[in-house]
Amino acid sequence: MFLQITSFLLDVVAGLLGGACLLRLYMQYQRIPFGNPVGRFIFALTDWIVLPIRKLLPGYKKWDFSSLVAAYLLELAQFAILALLIGGGFASVPGLALFGLVRLVISGAIGLVIVYAILSWVQADSPIADVIDRLTAPMLRPFRKVIPLVGGFDLSPLALLVLLQVAAIIVANLQGALLR
Repeated sequence: MFLQITSFLLDVVAGLLGGACLLRLYMQYQRIPFGNPVGRFIFALTDWIVLPIRKLLPGYKKWDFSSLVAAYLLELAQFAILALLIGGGFASVPGLALFGLVRLVISGAIGLVIVYAILSWVQADSPIADVIDRLTAPMLRPFRKVIPLVGGFDLSPLALLVLLQVAAIIVANLQGALLR
């Protein structure tokens, strides 16, 4: 029971902080200003880990590698702590952290699409809705080219969610194969 609780709490903390680092990376890549409430929250949550790494690893063009490395280090710490608690298996920790990072990307994309869909239903007119729209538009664009509106409803978020779930299943199976 202790291991399950600890694993859950580590997953929540690493997911929140690592997800914030990945969102920072994606917002900078999309050139979304950080003056909005989402951007200020992301900076407040990630500056402590991203800024020291940025001194060693500067960004390149639109890519903020320090945010990516920070997210990976958080996943690495999570799996290293779990390995310590279990009592071994340190050789697989870097690979598990990489899979954890991929799972975090998929979970973050799923979360963004769900929030986008909900905000589109209620016609929220806020700075947060604009940020979410700008973050999801590149992911939804290929689906919108193929899937027509059905009765005035945009089914592209649903199609993207299905694809992301399939990707999550594939990653989970690959991770399970690594553990065997």
